[in-house]
Amino acid sequence: MTDTPSPAAAGLGTFERWLSVWVALAIGAGLLLGNLFPGLFSALAGLEIASVNLPVAVLIWAMVYPMMVGVDFGAVKQVGDKPKGLVITLVVNWLVKPFTMAALGVLFFEYLFAGLIPPDDAQAYLAGVILLGAAPCTAMVFVWSNLTRGDATYTLVQVSVNDVVMIFAFAPIVAFLLGVTDIVVPWDTLLLSVGLYVLLPLLAGYLTRNALIRKNGAAAVDDFKSRVQPFSIFGLLVTVVLLFGFQGEVILERPLVIALIAIPLLIQTYGIFFVAYGAARVWGVPFNVAAPCALIGTSNFFELAVAVAISLFGLGSGAALATVVGVLVEVPVMLSLVAFANRTQHWFPKEKGTS
Repeated sequence: MTDTPSPAAAGLGTFERWLSVWVALAIGAGLLLGNLFPGLFSALAGLEIASVNLPVAVLIWAMVYPMMVGVDFGAVKQVGDKPKGLVITLVVNWLVKPFTMAALGVLFFEYLFAGLIPPDDAQAYLAGVILLGAAPCTAMVFVWSNLTRGDATYTLVQVSVNDVVMIFAFAPIVAFLLGVTDIVVPWDTLLLSVGLYVLLPLLAGYLTRNALIRKNGAAAVDDFKSRVQPFSIFGLLVTVVLLFGFQGEVILERPLVIALIAIPLLIQTYGIFFVAYGAARVWGVPFNVAAPCALIGTSNFFELAVAVAISLFGLGSGAALATVVGVLVEVPVMLSLVAFANRTQHWFPKEKGTS
């Protein structure tokens, strides 16, 4: 496999470099609008069917669907090629990350922050960070891989296998961790969320991808993704506006909450990266595989986490707020880790045929 990042992936770089700015502006807009028009946001919060908020469901699909079109399940057949990077990705994503995030959440929200956050709020924030920890990245990792000149085909294999595992593992892991922390989990809502925000978008993406390839060849996939990408960006930013609009009064009254939620998320993000990156170095994984495999485990599928938090706990919940704080924290942190990886690529062997 060689480093062949797609034009679509490369074209996202400029926006992603400024994503934290756009998210910050969306947060500010949400806080302002939520305080100016509380009735409007209450009406939007009431548009629910089976615990699913309809406006947010549409926005989440706008975010997730373009990503799923890029997932090539044919790549799963290459699972045996260069297994080391894939092993690290799967072990970190499913055996390490969810459980360390839950442990950090319990440590901070139930003990270290016990005097700063009311117990009910602490449980809600804990649920939110657990959802983030159990939702490994699907789409943003193509950006991080491109910025480290990672092996694009291998990254696709990792993401495709990861998505297959997510269909079966996300709900049981979330239910187990929330149960361990004594948070009641409505299984029907959780399974509905996984079906609505993982299984169905994957199926829609698969059918769209196949139709595009049959009609115009593989290049049509990148062209389609580039055309629908603005809808994904729009969905993300409007979702953030809505979430912070619902939380506006609470956040303005307690701005310290954002900083407190960010602390365990920062520790988790840097910690997971160095676990995976260190394992790749010890195991002699080439840099163009090592960097993406570490970044996949570090980044989060925050769209899924946000959607499930809303379905399980409500739009105005602390769990939903915690998942959105994860968006704000993740982007600048991931860019710092990309820079670190690029500076330390000499630690790794070069794959034959790479420059």
